[in-house]
Amino acid sequence: MNKKITPFLFLPVLFLSACASKQDLVVVADDLKKLKTESETIKTQSAGSYSDVQKVHDDISRLEGSIEEAAHKNRQTFARLGMEDSLLVHKVDDLESRLQKIEQYLGIEKKEQSSLVAPKSEESAESAKPAVVTEDALLLKEGLERLAKNSFAPSRESFTALLKKYPASALADQAQFHLADSYFSEKWYEKAILEYQVVIAKYVKSSKRPAALFKQAISFEKISDTANAKARFKTLVNMYPKAPEAVLARKKIQ
Repeated sequence: MNKKITPFLFLPVLFLSACASKQDLVVVADDLKKLKTESETIKTQSAGSYSDVQKVHDDISRLEGSIEEAAHKNRQTFARLGMEDSLLVHKVDDLESRLQKIEQYLGIEKKEQSSLVAPKSEESAESAKPAVVTEDALLLKEGLERLAKNSFAPSRESFTALLKKYPASALADQAQFHLADSYFSEKWYEKAILEYQVVIAKYVKSSKRPAALFKQAISFEKISDTANAKARFKTLVNMYPKAPEAVLARKKIQ
């Protein structure tokens, strides 16, 4: 082949290479433009996300402040409640003690019940009859069964129905105590404290009163109110020294 012609053979190759390089540059430029656009979009989204996160953080801070303020108010309320009720408990028990002494001094006694006892034949006939279950007893039974199944809200419905319909029932103090127990079992200790307080202040002769004092003290412990807890334990020991709960209370005081 003629050496003069040979250089011209490479001209098309060089031309095609130049065209390919120019096309690659265009593609790269387009990709770079897309990347810049995506980068700006991401920056915008990030700024918006940061703003949202900051807003949530501010809301949480405000809520924490509100919760702490409410807890402080609750502690003050319970402290006042404990002091006032301790005085009330002592006054009521003191009055009962003085009344008993007056009755003993005057020789007041209950009348003998022997004259009211029915003859044996009638007594046997009465005992043969099935016992009548009253509605208040059924409501208490229903509430206790629900409480045993940890159905706290339904159990409270039963106890509350008993207290509303039969406020003078002999079972009212038990209904009120177990109503408080439902909150205690649910770990709603602030509410339990208030409901146990009703047992302590209203049903002063109830057999549930020592247990109410003890569980109220435990509830105070659960919310870190050691001052009121200790005061309740001491009241329990002073008022009911022979109660089973008093044994546990003494250990708590020590």
